Amino acid sequence: MRRQFVYSVQDFITNVRRSPETGPTLSKFDENLRAQWKDRMNSGLFMYRLGDIPTRIIPGRHGYVAQLNVKRATEKRKPQEIQNVQQEFNANKFNFNKVSPEEIIFEMTKEGDVNEKRQDEPGKMVVLINVLTKFAIQSSIESILLSSDPGFRMGFNSLGAFASVNHLHLHGYYLNHELQIESKSAQPLLPEKGFHRFPDFPGGFLFYTESDGVVDISRTICKVTDFLLDNNVAHNVFLTRGHPPCDQAQNEESQQSRNGVRVVVWPRIPSFGAKEPSAFNIALCEMAGHLPFKNKTDYEVATEEDVKDIIQGQLFPEDELHTLEQRLIHHLRRSPCRVHHLPELRHHGSMTDSTVASLETCSFT
Repeated sequence: MRRQFVYSVQDFITNVRRSPETGPTLSKFDENLRAQWKDRMNSGLFMYRLGDIPTRIIPGRHGYVAQLNVKRATEKRKPQEIQNVQQEFNANKFNFNKVSPEEIIFEMTKEGDVNEKRQDEPGKMVVLINVLTKFAIQSSIESILLSSDPGFRMGFNSLGAFASVNHLHLHGYYLNHELQIESKSAQPLLPEKGFHRFPDFPGGFLFYTESDGVVDISRTICKVTDFLLDNNVAHNVFLTRGHPPCDQAQNEESQQSRNGVRVVVWPRIPSFGAKEPSAFNIALCEMAGHLPFKNKTDYEVATEEDVKDIIQGQLFPEDELHTLEQRLIHHLRRSPCRVHHLPELRHHGSMTDSTVASLETCSFT
């Protein structure tokens, strides 16, 4: 019998601050997640033990958080070779239906969803290719809201954006270091849709919501990622606690507020075929300013300019990003969200691979 974690909107943590002096009081979600993660680690289910990770803040304006995690590069499962952003699913390849029951931390179910059948639910568990759905986006935002720790992050790599498995899945981890993405200001594009643009490097699109706007913002983000897929654009998505994107925080209290969730979408040049070795991959956490280095030399000597040069090679030129921005504005003004045919809406945590910091949360949608 799988362990259940049943939650409701009353479990969302709506008052979160980032404080350098004191750590957060853990929520019920955090306590369950950490306890079960530790249990799986002690049971030897991980491919490697994470241990203490050397960390340094790279000097410069962007405040990149660099960490040395050699085992993540040398002892993880070999990534699948990806050739298309909507590549057909291959049941013979690894997918999360192949993990053992012991690797599942718990099954998350939202109250009210347990016995409901929606029009987009055929009623059986299926495997989807690694393409975001509205439910996957919504459940990710809700997971962030269930945590009282501003260091809990989630994210998604599309095919062609360093996804290593062609099965819909999301990553979740704790990082006890502030990222500038939590508080950077952004330029409003369609504020009524929660749609903004990051003018700073690396350029991307920002959405923001608090607990009362999750459904609507999930629908809008889904429209954006559907549009990117339809136009064969690879993308990374990062979710974190943060404050409103246009809030010119004037005092320390408002600067440290993390009551809402920021969701950043980065369109990018696709990376198909065998993944190229480098100092670090360019995936969701690297785009957000968290850099897990593969080797000690690069970790110790990398400068901010080195990092920007590596990331820049995966980004669209500014004129192409601006054109995409205008097309997305037009698209959001007129189009409904695509209906994704989903099974019963549940998601699980799988402990097959250690990720960059704590855990991997796999969405079985």
